[in-house]
Amino acid sequence: MENRKLPLPPFTLETALQKVQMAEDAWNTKDPGKVSLAYTIDTEWRNRTEFIIGREEVKQFLNRKWEKELGYKLKKELWGFRENRMAVRFEYEWHNHEGQWFRSYGNELWEFDENGLMRKRFASINDLPIKEEERKL
Repeated sequence: MENRKLPLPPFTLETALQKVQMAEDAWNTKDPGKVSLAYTIDTEWRNRTEFIIGREEVKQFLNRKWEKELGYKLKKELWGFRENRMAVRFEYEWHNHEGQWFRSYGNELWEFDENGLMRKRFASINDLPIKEEERKL
């Protein structure tokens, strides 16, 4: 069912860990259509300095992101949770069209609706240039 995304809040440790792993798996597909289905139609995002409203803008954002961030590989880790909210730490690696590799670190704050769809996502991200041989992911 497109308008429900299990597990539903309020989260337990087990279901919070499951939700984070599902997000990691989806983002690693680099499929904007698939990823966007985890968010409400009117989802609100802050990604770095960009403000995104709605599932359609999420798809457009992700298309732009993965056209720029080549070889993308992501790892997420649950930092904390309460009721319908989570804090997640992440890192991902990617390279640009010139071949320069980066490791991007950050934190996300997530809020879910009663159907398990993410209503809000606020991400703070920093990029570190790395050499290809320094990759961990």
